[in-house]
This record gives sequence, C-alpha cells and structure tokens, in this order.
Amino acid sequence: MSQSENTSSHSGTLSNGKTSDVVIAYAILRLSLGANIMLHGLSRLFNGRAAFLAYLNHYFEHAHLIAPGMLPAFATVLPWAETTVGLLLILGLFSRFTLIAGALLMAMLVVGTNLAQDWLVSGLQLIYCFLYYYLLTHLDENRISLDSMLGIGRR
Repeated sequence: MSQSENTSSHSGTLSNGKTSDVVIAYAILRLSLGANIMLHGLSRLFNGRAAFLAYLNHYFEHAHLIAPGMLPAFATVLPWAETTVGLLLILGLFSRFTLIAGALLMAMLVVGTNLAQDWLVSGLQLIYCFLYYYLLTHLDENRISLDSMLGIGRR
C-alpha cells in the first residue's frame, strides 16, 4: 500500500474506498465511552434516587467543603446528565457540545472526589478526562456518526 493510500482523506476513506482505521478506532472509542457513561447514569436511575442519595451522603460525610444540602439536587441531576451525554456519544450526535459537556461533568466529579479525598477514584477519573480531551481534539475523525450523516458540526 502506498503512502497516499495509507493516509485518510477528509471524508475518512482511503483512496480504495475503505474507511480508515483511524476513523473506525475513533468510532469504537466514542461508542465505548458513551456506553460506559450512559450505563453509569442508567444504573443510578434504575436503583432509584434515594439509593444514590444515600450513597452520596455516606461518600461525602467527611468532605466538609461540600454542603450536604447540595447532594439531593446532585443526586437528581447527575444520572440524567450521564445518561444523556452517554446516549449522545453513542449516537455521535451534537458531538462537540456533548464532549465539552461530558468533560465539564468530569471536571466537576474530579473536584468532588478530591474533596472527599478519594485519590484512587480521582486518578481513574483523569482517564475519563483524557478520553474526552482526545475525542474532542480529534473530532475531525468523527465520520461514523449521526453528525457526519446529517452534516452537523463540520469545520
């Protein structure tokens, strides 16, 4: 295969008409992150708000900078935010907005986790932050998506 055949064009296809490996890998990573985030939200929704709120109250009981009065609102909003961000990532719809929203959601979770002094989980959350960074900065590879099919978000 020549160098020109090995390089993906703007459309994400090689000169022989096949979809580039980079575009396929991007789609798989986006789908995997989306499924992970969506299932975080769905599991919290299916278990019920009361169970998630009880978990949050216990998790943050020694985090003195987190007002306990904020936790009920957080327990209501977070599962829906995760489910929505995850579903939009799976679909590849409004990808730029969704990746920014997901990254901001992760930044908020990292702050909370650090306030709870859960360093192991905080470190794991940084992997999610990197995945959002990667997907956002390589958005031109988002060719297997509803955005691409609908012509949304083209630069």
